[in-house]
Amino acid sequence: MQKIIISILFLFLIMSSEQIIFDFSKDTDISSWNVIDDGVMGGQSSGNFEINDEGNAIFYGKVSLENNGGFSSVRYQFSQKKVNSFTKIKVRLKGDGNRYQLRIKENRNDYYSYVGTFQTNNTWETIEIHLSEMQPKFRGRVLSLPNFSATSFEEIAFLIGNKKAQYFRLEIDKIYVE
Repeated sequence: MQKIIISILFLFLIMSSEQIIFDFSKDTDISSWNVIDDGVMGGQSSGNFEINDEGNAIFYGKVSLENNGGFSSVRYQFSQKKVNSFTKIKVRLKGDGNRYQLRIKENRNDYYSYVGTFQTNNTWETIEIHLSEMQPKFRGRVLSLPNFSATSFEEIAFLIGNKKAQYFRLEIDKIYVE
């Protein structure tokens, strides 16, 4: 009996050590995810976001440098997620070898985002970015504000903008804080 109680407590501790931000599946409604490309500035990049047959999200397309372009992003806004008891964001994903940005906003109406970069390696992996290492940036420039230290956030985004024309494909299974 004591082993069962200890096992249940251990399982509870493991389960409470993470909070899901988004867990994709075949039935996932992604209508709240929005692709925003450099077309807002006259560019010609084109990103897409959909669910594949395996139930993972696919963010894919082409970054173009034409007309001062150079980025594509996909963003998701949600009700405030408390993160004061967590230290990092983790994403289970499969990239294409390109470098991406993971971006969060404390308040969805902030003009800047807190940014962490990660390199993909063509295999399934779980990337992790420490919240306290996410820098405030606006249009690629680091702002003279402190790194992320808030207790919550309301937006998460993935962005590709490596100052080169390129095709991209990022497959995403799950996003969570730990």
